[in-house]
Amino acid sequence: MGQVVIETSDLSKTYDGFTAVDKLNLHIEEGEIFGFLGPNGAGKTTTMLMLLGLTAPSSGTVQICGHDPGREPLEVKRVVGYLPEKVGFYENLNARQNLEYTAELNNLPKREAFEKINNLLSTVGLSQVCDQEVKKLSRGMKQRLGIADIWIKDPKLVLLDEPTSGIDPEGIEDILTLTANMARKGITVVFCSHQLHQVQRICTRVGILNKGHLVAEGQIDRLGREAIAGGRYRIEIQVAQVNQKLVDALKLVEGVVDVQGSAETLLISCDKDLREQISKLIVESDNSLLGMKIEEYSLEAVYKEVLS
Repeated sequence: MGQVVIETSDLSKTYDGFTAVDKLNLHIEEGEIFGFLGPNGAGKTTTMLMLLGLTAPSSGTVQICGHDPGREPLEVKRVVGYLPEKVGFYENLNARQNLEYTAELNNLPKREAFEKINNLLSTVGLSQVCDQEVKKLSRGMKQRLGIADIWIKDPKLVLLDEPTSGIDPEGIEDILTLTANMARKGITVVFCSHQLHQVQRICTRVGILNKGHLVAEGQIDRLGREAIAGGRYRIEIQVAQVNQKLVDALKLVEGVVDVQGSAETLLISCDKDLREQISKLIVESDNSLLGMKIEEYSLEAVYKEVLS
C-alpha cells in the first residue's frame, strides 16, 4: 500500500436541491494515474472543485495528502497542481517569464528557479520557443507549458482536465508521455478525459461517474470481466487438434466453468486466470499448444456497458 493522496468518504454536493455528487468514495494512492470519466453533467467538475477546495461539500469528507481542502486550503494548494481544459497564461509574456512568475509566487529562490525552469523547458520540449510570447504558441505548446507550470512546485497531486483536447497527434503523444513521466516520479495524476483510448493506455485505474454516482471503479480488465463477462476470465487457445478427451480434461480443471470449441480453437470460461494450468494440461496430453490469449476489454466497451 502506498501513501494515500486522495481520500473521500460519502462526499456529496447539492445545489438548490439538485445533487451533483452523491456519496462519492475514492481512495487514490501515490504514483497512480487515475482516469476520472463520465458524460457531461456527471459531476466530474464539481468533484474536482471540491478536491481543490474551490467549493465546499454539502456533506461527507475529502482529504488531500491528509489535509482538508476547506479548512487547510494553503496546505492543499502547496501540493496540488491543476491544468484546466483551457490554460490561462499572461499572453504578452513569454513562456520563460510565465514560469518565472509562478516560481516567484511559490517563493522559489531565483537561482533555484532559474535552473529548474531551464530543466522543465527542456523536459516539455519548449527550450527552442521559450522566448516567444505565449500568444504565439500553439495549443499543444501551451498545454506543455501548463505541465511545466504545474511541475514548478513539485506537486504530489496533479489534476488534468481534458489535457489533449484540440491537440494534433504528435502533441497528444507528448502530453501522454509527460503524464506518464509524472507518475514515474511518484506524482499522483487524476486524468479527466473523454478520449477513452488515451485513458486506457496510461491509467492504472479508472472511475466512471454518472449522475453524481460512482457506477464503476477499478482496473479496466477487472471492470471488463464484471460488466461484460459476468465476472469471469475468458481464455482463447489454439491447439493442433481439438478432441473430446481434451475438452473433458479441461472441464475438470478447478475453476473452469465452461469450454466451447471448434476444430482448432477453444474458448474457456473460468473463475480465475488459469493459463498456467491449462497450458500444462495441453502439453501433458500430447497436444500442441499453438497460441493462447486472455480476453482483453476495451475501456469504450466497459464505459458503454456500465452507462447503459
